[in-house]
Amino acid sequence: MEPIRKHKGLVYPINRSNIDTDQIIPKQFLKRIERQGFGQFLFYNWRFDDDGNERSDFSLNDTKYDGASILVAGENFGCGSSREHAPWALQDYGFKVIIASSFADIFYNNCVKNGILPIQLTEEQTSELVKKAEGEPFTLSVDLENQVVFDDAGFEASFEIINYLREMLLNGWDEIAVTLTHEDKISTFENTKA
Repeated sequence: MEPIRKHKGLVYPINRSNIDTDQIIPKQFLKRIERQGFGQFLFYNWRFDDDGNERSDFSLNDTKYDGASILVAGENFGCGSSREHAPWALQDYGFKVIIASSFADIFYNNCVKNGILPIQLTEEQTSELVKKAEGEPFTLSVDLENQVVFDDAGFEASFEIINYLREMLLNGWDEIAVTLTHEDKISTFENTKA
């Protein structure tokens, strides 16, 4: 995984609450075993009509959000099933940071395990960011080292993250990589038991 320390990116706002994993990546697209290739199906039922044509009324299809890497949404983002394909689809589409007023626990942890930074802010803060991003193209800066989100117009908000998860993201580690940081102790233990 790529380390995340500081990131500045275009914001895509989705002004909805209770977005579940089946809306993020519908079940009919879960046939792949690799992590790539899911981005094209992100929010499929909202982005495309029954014939596979882009819906002009769904904001992610607006070219002003091309290249967005920060998604801002309402409360309870990632609820529903525990499918890990949801963060895979978001990441494959290009999102590196997701900001919401609350997350489903399993989805939150799946994001971290796959190198996406989930940030929980207040409803007021997320609403402010959604409004800004619904207007002109809007960029936001995220500083994981100092646990702060800010823009160039005076918005600033701090966020909390468990230190273990923060270290994983800062270093680009998944759980296997974390285990391997103790490789010398593991080898010593194995040698004493041999």
